[in-house]
Order: sequence, then C-alpha cells, then structure tokens
Amino acid sequence: MANKPYGFFDDSSREFVITNPATPFPWINYLGNEEFFSLISNTAGGYSFYKDAKFRRLTRYRYNGVPMDNGGKYFYINDGGTVWSPGWKPCKTALDSYECRHGMGYTRITGSKNGIEASALFFVPLHTWAEVQKVTLRNLGNEARTVKLFSFVEWCLWNAQTDMENFQRNLSTGEIELEKNDAFTAVYHKTEYRERRNHYAVYSVNVPVDSFDTSRDAFLGAYRDASNPVAIENGKCSNSIASGWYPIASHQLTVDLAAGESKTFVFVLGYCENPQDEKWESKGIINKKPAEAMMDRFATNEAVEAAFADLKKSWDGLLSHYTLESNDEKLNRMVNIWNPYQCMVTFNMSRSASYFESGIGRGMGFRDSNQDLLGFVHQIPERARERIIDIASTQFEDGSCYHQYQPLTKKGNNDIGSGFNDDPLWLILGTTAYIKESGDFSILDEMVPYDNDESKAQTLFHHLKVSLDHVTNNLGPHGLPLIGRADWNDCLNLNCFSNTPGESFQTTENQAGGVAESVFIAGMYAMIGKEYVALCNQIGKEDEAARAQAEVDKMEQNILTHGYDGEWFLRAYDFYGNKIGSNENEEGKIFIESQGFCVMGGVGVETGEAEKALDSVKDRLDTEYGIEAIFNRI
Repeated sequence: MANKPYGFFDDSSREFVITNPATPFPWINYLGNEEFFSLISNTAGGYSFYKDAKFRRLTRYRYNGVPMDNGGKYFYINDGGTVWSPGWKPCKTALDSYECRHGMGYTRITGSKNGIEASALFFVPLHTWAEVQKVTLRNLGNEARTVKLFSFVEWCLWNAQTDMENFQRNLSTGEIELEKNDAFTAVYHKTEYRERRNHYAVYSVNVPVDSFDTSRDAFLGAYRDASNPVAIENGKCSNSIASGWYPIASHQLTVDLAAGESKTFVFVLGYCENPQDEKWESKGIINKKPAEAMMDRFATNEAVEAAFADLKKSWDGLLSHYTLESNDEKLNRMVNIWNPYQCMVTFNMSRSASYFESGIGRGMGFRDSNQDLLGFVHQIPERARERIIDIASTQFEDGSCYHQYQPLTKKGNNDIGSGFNDDPLWLILGTTAYIKESGDFSILDEMVPYDNDESKAQTLFHHLKVSLDHVTNNLGPHGLPLIGRADWNDCLNLNCFSNTPGESFQTTENQAGGVAESVFIAGMYAMIGKEYVALCNQIGKEDEAARAQAEVDKMEQNILTHGYDGEWFLRAYDFYGNKIGSNENEEGKIFIESQGFCVMGGVGVETGEAEKALDSVKDRLDTEYGIEAIFNRI
C-alpha cells in the first residue's frame, strides 16, 4: 500500500484504512442505525444527535471553521509533559504511528507516541441511544509508565440553530449535574430540563476519575482552544461545575501501565428521556435511572465487545441479501460493501446531516427519502414501509408536498416549503420499488393523512394518484411539466428571482406566468408513469391504468415535439420561454439528467432519438473520470 498516500480499502474487514491524518478534507463515517447518530472524522471530529440534527443536537460542531473540522470527541494523553491525541487532532502533535479504520457503523482510531499506544473505538450499539467509546492504552516499552488520559466533548444547547444565535439567553442557561462513585463518573447535561424538557444527555466513564471539568473556560483557559487546553498542560482538571456560559464534559484519569500492559476504559455519550411525572429523583436532582441503566449495560469491556459483535453481525446480515462475484475487484467492493452501506446511511439521515449539510437548514428530504428507498429496500423492507408512510403523510391534497420534513416530529418543514414539482413522482417510484421487493400490496390500502391531518386521510394509493395528477395538472405552454421552484437540480431555479440582498434564491416566491418547464420532469413522468400504469393493472384498476397511459403517451409526444433538440433532449424552458440545454445555447448545451430520464422512460427508443441522445452524451459529456453533468465547453 506504499503508493497510497492516505489509505486503502481492506475488503476482508469491510474497512477503509486511513494512514495519514492530514487528509485533503476530513474523511468521515456515519455511526448509528435507528434513532441515535454520530458523525466522526478520521481525526475524531464530528458530533452526535438523537433523531434530529437540528432539534436534538448533543454536541457542538463548528462548520466552515479555520482550520477545518473543529469540534469532536477528543482524547488527550499527557505523557510527562508531551501532549498528544490518538487522532492527531486537536493537538496535531506529530505521532510515531497513526491509523483510522472506518468500518460498517464504527470507527477505530489508533495512534502512538514515545512507546505509548492509544486506541479509541467509536460505535453506536443496536437499539441504543448512545455512542460507546472504548479507549485502550498500551505500554509498548520495557519499563513502567504513568500517563494522564483526558476526554473532552462540548455540549450543544439542544437546538443547533439557536445554539449559535441567542447568546444573551444561551450564556445564562447551561446547566450541569455530576455523579461520581466507585463504579463510574458521569457528567449530565440538563439545560432547560427544569423548564420545558424531559430529556438530558450524559457523558460517563466506567471508573472513578481523578478530576473533571464541566466548564469550557476552566478546561481550555483564557485565549486558548482545544489544541492546547490549560487543564491538559497542568495535568489535571479543576473540578469546575458550569453554570451558564459554555458547558462541557471532561474526565481525567491517571493511568499506571507496567511494561507491555494494556488498560481499557469505556466512555458512554448518551441521550435519555423521562416521563413528565418521573423527571426528578428529588428536588433539583434529575431522575438518572435510564442513564444508569445505559451505563450498566456497557460497564465492562466484555459487554462492549458483545455489543460490538452484535453490530457487526447485524451488518453481516444486511450485506448478505445480495452479493456480486465478478472479475473486477473494485466492482465487487462497491456493490457488496460500500454502496449498500452508503444507501443505509442515506436512508437513516437523508442528507439531513453531514459535513456539508449542517443539519440545521433542512430535515429529511421528500425527494431524497424516496430515492433512498431504491437502494436499501431489499435490506430492511419493514423500515422502508414505515418510511413511505411517513413521507406520504407530508403531502398535500393536490399532490404537492413539503420539500422536507423534520425527523423528530415527522411533520413538514416550511423553511423551504413546497413547489419542487418533481417531488411527488418520487413517491410513486419509492412505493413500487417497495412492492416489487416485498410483494406487500397491502400498503396501498393504508390510510395516510395529508399534511399530517388525520381528518384528511386517504389510502396510500390515492396519494400515488394525486402525485401523478399533480404533474398532469401543472403543464406549461409546450405541454411539458412546469418546473415550479426547481426539479432534481435544486440550483436550476428558472422561476425564482430575487432583487433583495440576503433573500434566498431557492425559497423566494416563484414568478407568475406558468412558462418555465422541465424536460427532466417530463422524462420522469414517462418513466414513473409507466410504473404507475403497471401497478394499476396488477391490482385490477384497468380503467385508471388506461387513463394514466393516455397521459403518458401524450407526454412522450410532447417531449419529442418540444423537448428534443435534434441530437439530444433539452433540459428545460426558462421563465422567458428560452431553451436551456440546447445546441443554440452558448453555454450549457447539454445536461445529463434529461438524457438519462427520457431514455429510461422509453422516449424515442423506437424512433431513434434515444440512441442519438446517448451518442451525444458519449461525445460531449464522457471523460476519463466519468460523465459530466453539464457541457460548458464551446
């Protein structure tokens, strides 16, 4: 692997191994599988949340920071005044060795310095609202050593957006509780628990500690940051209890290691809820029973290893549903490991949280979540069924829908609203993919509300019908679908104009006129409309199938008449009726999206237009690195 400057794939372990911490950009993994999730980079950056990265954020992360990837779940070692971290950051002390292994739902980071090795395993156990961190220190030398181990996380005040805004309030609300006994030491974050919350967070270690800090100012010191905390420099914390300002959690352990000896410690970062009438243990003291039960589950190394084995076994099962054996090592790797893993990650989070999407400005995408079903439905069809119902519940009675919804409430998020006119069609495709895989036609009879209003509930099949009809009822002057705010390309805002600085181009109200049309949505309609027709025929709704087929036939003809440019399919017509993605354009002559969907929809397959379009893709968009999305060269 010497010719790989940053790392390599270890297919036998289903891991990507990073050997140089200074990667061009943080290389991250996504932990979690049901309701609790963490993002972690190859240098232990990242954050954790319960269900919703906006409304239930446990730990802080600083986006767009300089240097990048600031904030995470850090461990420090003070070895006689030499301070370092196994993940290199935040100290960035040069290490003697470094390795990060991103696996299926876990990350293991190992570093060594001056004869001491530190390894941290991060994972979210199955059916658990917590991230477990197993830290092992090993003396590689021939003499006894004593080192100081420190942990560090910074609490987010739950709502990740207001956490960054309302400082005159936030700096007065942070609240901490500490519990220290012979079995564990736990820092509880209970901001707003007295006033309006039934949940708190906890960060614990399964041994007594020598010292702790819960105040960021006390831990870091004035004019310092996470790279050089004063507590680490001093070799101990100050036992601070935060009251307002900036609550954190840090444990400090003094670790004696004989020659060749290893010692393991278990840290748990968790989320807990209490019923309203069981919030308090006594006056002002939170009910810690759920947290203590969680910590008891992972009190020993053996218990952690068993939970880790269960996680790996679960992934063995998920990845066993479909296996490819070919002569192409890279194809096998992607199909058998990383593509299904990515599909499960996108199902869990639907792009709502990443290092590019802050988890604040959006929730789960209507379009995105339906697309995600296509990649994972064979792995967990029962969860796919639930997701389809959740998605459809955010639809409106005319077939339109919220562009996104909050995973915590499962209600539509109006920050962006609706008007993305490709969205409804994806519900049809997601549902038919589920039925093909599961054979479960009963889902079509499920009563599903519109806009989460049970008084407006109709069958899921009715939702599919109005999804198709929403396109049919919103056509432009060429008989092609109106684009609305945007289609699959959210940046192609042909109707959205703004003359006001600071106003979002994407969310400003559409211009009136009903002129901007999407050939991409037209191709989608041809493709997905045929899926709908086949479904109707399968369930005995021949009249509805015939009605829909007639609309699909008209759409195909409109595409060939008004959406074909002689050698390829147009992309759109803009607000002024001008062609987009035409040979007449000086720039942006051909777009990949409309070629793909029109051909998949069968448009021009029998008459030659589809073949010409694909030849144009090969001629104008194909490169040695893959196909470009848009042709801009003159």
